[in-house]
Amino acid sequence: MDSLIAAAARALAEGDTLRALKHVALREDAPALALRGIAMARLGELARARELLRRAGRGFGAHEAQARARCVVAEAEVALALRDFSEPPRKLAAAMAALQAGGDRANALQARLVAARRCLLLGRLDAAAALLAPVDTDGLAPAPAAVAALAAAELALRSLRLDAAEAALAQAEQAAQQAGIPALQAEVARARALLIQPAARRLGAGAAQPLRLHEVAALLASGALVVDACRHTVQAGTTRLGLARRPLLFTLLRGLAEAWPDEAGRETLIARAFRLREADDSHRARLRVEIGRLRALLAGQAEIDATPRGYALRPAGGREVAVLAPPMDGEAGELIALLADGAAWSTSALALALGASQRTVQRELAALEAAGRVRAIGQTRARRWLAPPLTGFTTILLLPAALPLG
Repeated sequence: MDSLIAAAARALAEGDTLRALKHVALREDAPALALRGIAMARLGELARARELLRRAGRGFGAHEAQARARCVVAEAEVALALRDFSEPPRKLAAAMAALQAGGDRANALQARLVAARRCLLLGRLDAAAALLAPVDTDGLAPAPAAVAALAAAELALRSLRLDAAEAALAQAEQAAQQAGIPALQAEVARARALLIQPAARRLGAGAAQPLRLHEVAALLASGALVVDACRHTVQAGTTRLGLARRPLLFTLLRGLAEAWPDEAGRETLIARAFRLREADDSHRARLRVEIGRLRALLAGQAEIDATPRGYALRPAGGREVAVLAPPMDGEAGELIALLADGAAWSTSALALALGASQRTVQRELAALEAAGRVRAIGQTRARRWLAPPLTGFTTILLLPAALPLG
């Protein structure tokens, strides 16, 4: 390593990005390109940073596998900031394995944390947990220790394990203070605010009661039959049933739960589920069929009794019924929750995170744009979507989760 490369690396380690650039700004060799890419990423020039890192990776020879792997990790971190998930995860996994085999534990850990944060963004919570399980923050440098603890805290929050989340946040706060990095300290503060902001509303008796995350967790553990409109599930005790892929049945269940302990009228259920103003005999027949399917799904948890006017929900064991609604009104809650992080998302990345088609996401974005809730920047393939940061409540319960929450 020559003196200019060494000086640039020291400057980056000390946080002096501009001084690092001065050392390597006019050089085109692979190590200089890699350092320039890292520096440009720190300055927020992410597209340029990715281009430089790709060139650096191609510039390292076949005998420089460790250097190429480091470029892959740095490029993956830039792609994460760009919300670009087009690269297959196996590429980052191969780089992590190469770094670990070569004894570069610091960069192998960085690769692991990038992969875990990618899984969290995509709602793959079990995969994120598996990646974070071997990480021991004891003995780590303050900055990576803070990042690891923040990832563990987010995983715990998404799983409503609030004691574990608070412990991880305490570790992250201490490490961020030791690192002296303002951006890390601000991220910890934002994560801690999630614990005290309203996360959902409990509907009942014509009113909506705001609930914070610990109150949501207490309600879910209370044994009540909880119809969760944030994550489209129904839960009674430890039994949870996902209805995200059965939206019509979930709409019917929510209508029944909101009317509990009274009955829900047939016309009301038809209007909500089928979005019709007037019902005829064919719609009533279809309602009977869908109610039958819902009865089968709820077997052992609740009965649905037919009444002269409609249907009534009767939970097993005399349980109470509770409805959890999102903290904000309107549809496309998962989409708004993803965009609320302030990053610019591509349509393809949103579709991947939501498990939906790009065409479906495009239609929802067009409706939200017409309502003034999101805006687009760029054109064609460079088009990205932004939303104003949400204040006063957290959307953490609306974030997608491709696997069951533990």
